[in-house]
Formats: sequence, structure tokens, C-alpha cells
Amino acid sequence: MIIIPAIDLRNGKCVRLTQGQFDQEIIYEDQPIEVAKQWEAQGAKFLHLVDLDGALIGRSQNSDIIEKIVSSITIPVQVGGGIRKIETVAKMFQVGVNRVILGTSALKKKDFLKEVLEKYEEKILVSIDAKNGYVAWKGWTEVSNVKALEFAKELEDLGVKNIIYTDIAKDGMLLGPNFKEIKILKDNLSIDIIASGGISTKEHLIKLKELDVEGAIIGKALYTGDLKLEEIKEV
Repeated sequence: MIIIPAIDLRNGKCVRLTQGQFDQEIIYEDQPIEVAKQWEAQGAKFLHLVDLDGALIGRSQNSDIIEKIVSSITIPVQVGGGIRKIETVAKMFQVGVNRVILGTSALKKKDFLKEVLEKYEEKILVSIDAKNGYVAWKGWTEVSNVKALEFAKELEDLGVKNIIYTDIAKDGMLLGPNFKEIKILKDNLSIDIIASGGISTKEHLIKLKELDVEGAIIGKALYTGDLKLEEIKEV
């Protein structure tokens, strides 16, 4: 299981939200490039970047910083947030991003999803952000009438190889991910799952590993010091 530190970008700074609420933002660092270097130095094998401004507005807003982060480290980077056009996907790969994460566009624009999957295959991930079992979109500000498992099965049928699952109610709360829903997804899907949201102890990571998820994205717990990357990179 891969431990993946997260950097959420808003207004060019490294921030964390609580339960996806933009009015509950905490700024942890105003130099995200240095944060990326720090995670790599501490042993990270992969980095997760989210353009929160892009997710909210619907188009990439922090592409310059993303490009600088990618060029400043040697580990692979996956990026999401506001990526809703094929040109944006192409640009991300051109600047060295390893994997691109789709959210709203995968839910609302199936033709677009099919197009990027045909061109980039396993380099495309889809983020399923759920609230009370239903998929949220537009930077988590709206909840659809589509159930998370139903959406995941549809993605699998379309050829998606890897999804990121986040329970919004757990995100930023440091109380653990939604193990129940993750297990349901694992039991009903053959594609890889990366867990996100609420991970704050080594026990959470051990339990996720037992569920056979591909990776675990950790954000707030690394910034608060609840988890130290050097101590968990080999879980």
C-alpha cells in the first residue's frame, strides 16, 4: 500500500479544509514547493496535488505552481481539481504530471471521460467524493443523486482502472476513513482503490492495508503532526 501525502492548493498556498468546507480553511504553508520537497525528503514515493480553486471554479487555477512542484521533485505526482477539458489533461502530462484525477467531469461528461481514457488509459484516475453515500461534485459544494457504488461500477465498465474514494464527512476530522464503504467498494469492484479522508493513525493505515487498497492519501494528520511520514512510509 502506497502512502501518499497530499498538498491542497488555494490561492497559491498549502491549505486544508474540514469536511470540504471552503469557509473552514486552515493555511499550513505559503510555500507549497518546499512542502513537496519536504515530503520527498521524508520518503514519500508519490505526491497528491489538488487545485482547490480549480475544483470550485471549474478550470485549473494553480497550474504554474503545479508545474514548479513537479519540476522540483523526482517522485511521481498525481493532480486533480478543475480538470474538465482534454487540453488541460494534455498540459498536465506535458509538464510532467504522472496521473491526472478527474472528478466533476467524470460524473457529468461521459464522452469526455471516454476520450481521455482512450488516450491516456491507466494514467487517468477518478475521484469519488461521497456524502451520505451519494457523489458530490463542483468542489464538494453540491451533492448529486448518484450513489457512490453505482458510479464506481459505471466507471469500471468504462475502463477506469483506479479510483480515489473520499467520505467528505470524514475529511479533515482525523477520526478515520469510512472503512465500511471502502469494504463495500472492494467487495463489488475489481479496480484499484485509493482511500482518502480522516486517516490519522497507524492503526487506520493497517486496517486499510488489510482491506487491500492500493494507497492511502494523508493530508491534515501530516500537517498537525498526528502522523509522521518517516514512521509510516513502510506500512
